[in-house]
Amino acid sequence: MKKSSIIGTVLCAFLAFSISSCDDNDDDSNKVIVSTNIVTTAKATSSLTTLVDALSKADESSNSDLITTLSDEAGSFTVLAPTNTAFTNLLAKLDGFNSLSDFNNTQLQDVLAAILKYHVVAGAAVTSDQLTAGQVLTTLQGETLTVNLTGGVSFIDADGASAAVTTADISATNGVMHLIDKVLLPQEAIDALEDILLMSITDLASSTPSLGILVDALVAADGDLPLVLQSGSYTVFAPTDDAFETFLEENDFNTLEDVPTNVLTQILLNHVLTGRQISTDLETGYTTTLSTAGPDASALSMYIKVGAAIEINGISTVTSADNKAINGVVHIVDTVIALPTIVTFAMANNDFSELVAALTDSTPDTDFVGILSRTEFSQADRFNPNFTVFAPTNTAFEALIESQNADVLTTTLLHHVISDANIRSSNLNANGTTLATPLGGGEISIVRPGSGENLANITDGAGNSNIAITKVDIQAVNGVIHVVDKVLTPETQG
Repeated sequence: MKKSSIIGTVLCAFLAFSISSCDDNDDDSNKVIVSTNIVTTAKATSSLTTLVDALSKADESSNSDLITTLSDEAGSFTVLAPTNTAFTNLLAKLDGFNSLSDFNNTQLQDVLAAILKYHVVAGAAVTSDQLTAGQVLTTLQGETLTVNLTGGVSFIDADGASAAVTTADISATNGVMHLIDKVLLPQEAIDALEDILLMSITDLASSTPSLGILVDALVAADGDLPLVLQSGSYTVFAPTDDAFETFLEENDFNTLEDVPTNVLTQILLNHVLTGRQISTDLETGYTTTLSTAGPDASALSMYIKVGAAIEINGISTVTSADNKAINGVVHIVDTVIALPTIVTFAMANNDFSELVAALTDSTPDTDFVGILSRTEFSQADRFNPNFTVFAPTNTAFEALIESQNADVLTTTLLHHVISDANIRSSNLNANGTTLATPLGGGEISIVRPGSGENLANITDGAGNSNIAITKVDIQAVNGVIHVVDKVLTPETQG
């Protein structure tokens, strides 16, 4: 095609758009009326310093001479100029890129040049009043952009992303610039940067074939979770389709639609942590999820065990770690992480293996595992499903298990459990004593602050007062656990 035909096509693409469609809040400070070319005008515009640096970086490749091209007084250009913030956002999407200096070889500089050329229409200086909705514009890079006039002037790139015009019609001697709020990407750059171009967590899940049910669940849940996971910074443990199918079958649900929406929402939030934590950041211990399914809307805890594999709450294993997104990271897991009960946390942490053995070996008349797994109250017995449990570690329990019979063991365990009370550390008297009645009767007192670095100390029914609470607020859906360094003894064993 002849050059004149190309210019004619471009001009036709820009006909009949009113300047009033541009953002009424445009920053007039950027509208510098000058008698200089595109490059010099960009240098004089404070919000385009990164664009100028990008042109110089691209021209470090022997294949690019963009500064010379856009300085040519004989030329005529329309330039869509990404602001400094737009470039900052682009770098955030590129894994391992912190600045333009990371475009440090010819191949990357050529990709940068292709991106910059994608923002230039050659052969015409087109002002905003000449644009029309839906027009397809051929860029200097060779690929096309689409004009969108809904809610103002914007341009849609090869990936379907939109960049809005924030300041229109900055004049230059060899063309015109329109400031935009996003760096547009041609397919050439998307393909070249495929391995390092990050997407949002939601888009990452949507593009992973094995996470289809998770995406459906996010859409079905309350709170617009797909939108939530497109912003902020999160670590997501993402169950596979197989994991969801197993979960549905084990819980007698035929389809995802059978799961109550409020339950589904809390289950999904139970897979999400605030902040980006790649696998090497994860440590064995407790953290807090976004789920607020605990009593009084308390945020649920999560127990992470790091070893040969990364295990979550003792029931789910990471099978594919460190799938990075622009706003976090996704670790794919093989099991849906159900809302944890007190028993879930006791069984997940090896430090409580003696406690688990004690719960199992107590008298058959007191089904501790069944009681501490409850999430619903039954009028048939005295146990309310909201519990506070003082959990001795293995070291504390060893002597007791070796020396006591099942009846004594049961009585002792009952002294560690308070029913109908989710007593978190924030519920304790800040400088005083909190009294509580365990399931077995009697009384314990909790004194805050505790000795040394311990938040509180406990005096048990037998009068032992040197029992320290060493870890607090391990929150389950049916109660809370506090770790203690000694076994609590009831008065009858005093």
